[in-house]
Amino acid sequence: MISIVRQGIMAAALAGSLLLSPTQYAMAQDGVVAIVNGKTITEADVRLAEAEVGSDLGSLPEATKRRVLVEYLIENQLFAEAAEGDQLGSGPEFDGRMQYWRRRALRDTYFDKTVKEAVTEADAKRLYDEQVKLLKPEEEVKARHILVESEDKAKEIAEKIAHGADFAEMAKQYSKDPGTKDDGGALGYFSRGQMVPQFEEAAFKLEPGDVSDPVETQFGWHLIQVEDKRQRKPPEFDAIKDRLLASMIHRKAQEIAASLRGKATIEYVDPAIKQQVESEKQSGAPAPKQ
Repeated sequence: MISIVRQGIMAAALAGSLLLSPTQYAMAQDGVVAIVNGKTITEADVRLAEAEVGSDLGSLPEATKRRVLVEYLIENQLFAEAAEGDQLGSGPEFDGRMQYWRRRALRDTYFDKTVKEAVTEADAKRLYDEQVKLLKPEEEVKARHILVESEDKAKEIAEKIAHGADFAEMAKQYSKDPGTKDDGGALGYFSRGQMVPQFEEAAFKLEPGDVSDPVETQFGWHLIQVEDKRQRKPPEFDAIKDRLLASMIHRKAQEIAASLRGKATIEYVDPAIKQQVESEKQSGAPAPKQ
């Protein structure tokens, strides 16, 4: 449904801003964003909808995303009213759905209050600082290379460079590496473990400005020119904060889930799943993650 809503209102949402009357503005200030046949849609509804389907909206501008969410809620309300009109709000199937969504609502509320709120940005910053202290300085080199098919060809090009030819121009003219040839053989910065051993060993022995002797790898023969050396810096906290928080929240959720499972009585009734669980216990394999 969200894709239909999104497609239907994108043009209107991007065409211009929506003007609110004084009455509508007052309602928005009170937390009401729309009224459908007398039923209110609130800011709280928008937040819940964003938690449910916000990831489907990608990197839409915030104003457009908000509009899509409101339209999604309006359609939800319209479908809900139509269902009530058809007397679909009772019966075994509906009661089953209600039980499922009640459990889901309880789960989400517990997750937000007990898991998410237990992990703060300050916790993430402390972990970041602890990990940064443990990092050892790591050297990086910035290099170019020329790849050719034979040692003799590599020596021929090295001789031209020794007599003043520009390394980058030689790479453009002679290199067989399609990924770097047009950029003069530029490889950018790299650290140990990113290149094949023979290439890496030669590159890290060079000083800035030096050109290697021909180096053989499984790809052919290389000439390497090192342009710079530096100590690799760890990523800034702000650059990885969101990923770090997500990882910590996931870990916290696993810890709490394990604790709750340890206190619970769980009986698998489905024969196939029961057999899988028993096999996992016998083999010591972990249960599938959510």
